[in-house]
Amino acid sequence: MPARNEEVGVLTSLESLAAQTRRPDLIIVVVNNSTDRTYDFAQQFADDERTPPTVVLDLPDNPHKKAGALNYGLDWLREALGGRLTSAIRHVLVMDADTELHPKFIERARNVIASDPELGGVSAACLGRTGLWRNPWQRYLLGMQIIEYGRAANSRYRKDVHTMSGAGSFYRSEALQSLLDWRGEVFWEDHANLVEDYETTLALKESGWKVTANQLCIAYTDLMPTLRELVQQRERWSRGTVDTLRARGWTKFTWHSICTMILALLGSAYVLGWGTSQLWLAAKHGFSTQPVFLVLVGFWIVYPALRVRNLGWKAMLVEASLLPELVYTVVRTYWLVSSLIKSYVTRVSAWK
Repeated sequence: MPARNEEVGVLTSLESLAAQTRRPDLIIVVVNNSTDRTYDFAQQFADDERTPPTVVLDLPDNPHKKAGALNYGLDWLREALGGRLTSAIRHVLVMDADTELHPKFIERARNVIASDPELGGVSAACLGRTGLWRNPWQRYLLGMQIIEYGRAANSRYRKDVHTMSGAGSFYRSEALQSLLDWRGEVFWEDHANLVEDYETTLALKESGWKVTANQLCIAYTDLMPTLRELVQQRERWSRGTVDTLRARGWTKFTWHSICTMILALLGSAYVLGWGTSQLWLAAKHGFSTQPVFLVLVGFWIVYPALRVRNLGWKAMLVEASLLPELVYTVVRTYWLVSSLIKSYVTRVSAWK
């Protein structure tokens, strides 16, 4: 568990590990470039005799950010085991310090990974934490993120997962060791690498391993409370993905991600173009009763609502009303387009 300035949530994340039906044999917290009390809270957890064995490592000068912290923890583990990850352990769970795992996450992930010896990892299905808003705008912004996460969790590819989520990923130790044997590190340490989880997912596939996701392996993660923070987060994710895809080019492991990004841009353009024009015409002339128009409107009401039925009737009602999703699509289109432009125009990308 890499943790940078996570004094607010690190104990919650650690307690979710202690509450697992299959408790971890060892927890390693790597306090990464922190300036707050993250180390103190993590050590407080480690000192509690009721918690699983926990080691807290301090990494105050880490130039490689999250990837460096993850590799540091894996290196410590390898040394403790005699040099290789496969010598005494079978699985490694990687999770963020702002994440809370479902109590049966480890139990379920172990069952999934045991079902296929070629599986190198099982990714969490991420859901947003609820009830964090303070005003109507935040309620809307966080609500749309909750819907977005829920929709993604419901429709992720099970056999060709785009990204092993940094919020929670359960790896076969043999798969991680194969990356170490191949390139000397599991997570790519480069200041321009904004998406270490996606790059590692591609590396696992290129090494011959399969990865999957499971809708019952749930990780609850923090959401962005302001528009600025949301755009910054998504630009980092999207920009990092574009950078990685450009570096690797069109391969059997990247074509799906490339096509998905292109379709997302085309879909946003269609929704914004058709949706705004129809809303304008409806406001000006009233709703058309033409059968074709009614069928299209009916589709765009029913289809989005059905995609979030796992989140309950409130989410379905929001999606069926169209306007909230249309506004959010404007924001999504902005960060997709800006990420694409920045990847080609700016020379160096970095995050703190």
